[in-house]
Amino acid sequence: MKTDVVVIGGGPSGLMAAIAASEQGVSTILIEKGKKLGKKLAISGGGRCNVTSRLPKDEIIKHIPGNGRFLYSAFSVFDNEDIIQFFTDLGVELKEEDHGRMFPVSNQSKDVVNALINQLAKQGVKVMTETKVQAIDYGEDTHTIILADGQKIITKSVVVAVGGKAVPHTGSTGDGYPWAKKAGHTVTDLYPTEVPLLSSQAFIKNKALQGLALRDIALTVKDANDKHVVTHQMDMLFTHFGFSGPAVLRCSQYVVKLLNQGQKHVSLFIDALPHQTEEHLFNTLTEKIAESPRKAIKTILKGLIPERYLHFILERKAIDLDLKGANISNEQLRLFIHDIKQFELKATGSLPLEKAFVTGGGVSIKEVNPTTLESKLMPRLFFSGEILDIHGYTGGYNITAALVTGHNAGQNAAWLSF
Repeated sequence: MKTDVVVIGGGPSGLMAAIAASEQGVSTILIEKGKKLGKKLAISGGGRCNVTSRLPKDEIIKHIPGNGRFLYSAFSVFDNEDIIQFFTDLGVELKEEDHGRMFPVSNQSKDVVNALINQLAKQGVKVMTETKVQAIDYGEDTHTIILADGQKIITKSVVVAVGGKAVPHTGSTGDGYPWAKKAGHTVTDLYPTEVPLLSSQAFIKNKALQGLALRDIALTVKDANDKHVVTHQMDMLFTHFGFSGPAVLRCSQYVVKLLNQGQKHVSLFIDALPHQTEEHLFNTLTEKIAESPRKAIKTILKGLIPERYLHFILERKAIDLDLKGANISNEQLRLFIHDIKQFELKATGSLPLEKAFVTGGGVSIKEVNPTTLESKLMPRLFFSGEILDIHGYTGGYNITAALVTGHNAGQNAAWLSF
């Protein structure tokens, strides 16, 4: 079998690559080892599919801390606004939510997936599902795709869009890394990002806070020298194994990197009331106590933070919940406030890469053209999506990177096939 372009991988990047290639009028084959296309898209955004963000390009790049600057060149050709127009043209109306996140108006990810699949059919892309690629043999003018059943496809260009190793049940099982290495590429160390963290602290082991969610807290990561690394203000969740939730997921890649550098644990600090200073809190609470000195401290402080967390911190500071407000010392109050503003978590690890939302590491971006996504080492070989050493926060940023790189890779793969 012969064709102009083969795209391997039926995720967001592969779907976009196949559409962009076939738009140029070249014969295109899309190969997916699973039964369905777009499995990762279908579960993204809680099943609603956060297709992109409407934030300015510079802001989007900031939300892709894993080599996001590499995408500036690709964005100059096809960017987030182009993604929005693309789906609008396919009949998928989008709406903007908080932080610029763009979702289908229907709140149904299947509408996004079906629109892409229908466009493949409309443009005559040959789709081969339940088809596993065994190997790629690279040549000067063509490449040969060898399938598991022994069938061979000779193609002028190939786009590898098979994802990383995160969320493996969607088909991302690291298949593309050996193909990249065979072409001479460096695959940087892989690690989990956007991943829940583990802890062996006593309150985690005894499940004192399991299931408790804290809203709009500021979570700060510090290194072994107590140097500030990053802060994210979002929600978080205590679990039976450690910590999770949006703030934790965003901080996780920095924690994992520090652990990989040899730290036995990494400290994260919760500021439960990020809009108030310790001194302001002290003055405010002193006034409240003075107004009701005969009431129990747990009653005076009720509503300050979630009740379960309030009682936990009071007990942690050896303050009796029924202690009268008049009997709490200034020192006790300041220690309590300090924990509200700087409660220390100690992360000793993370869930494995297979449990992460996003893969850190991948095909080195130094060896890939940032505009065309073509390999600098192997002509007519292109990479797009999560197989590249690019990763962002959740919130549509990884899908944006996947669609942008997929579009440019597919388009340029087609142009080289003329």
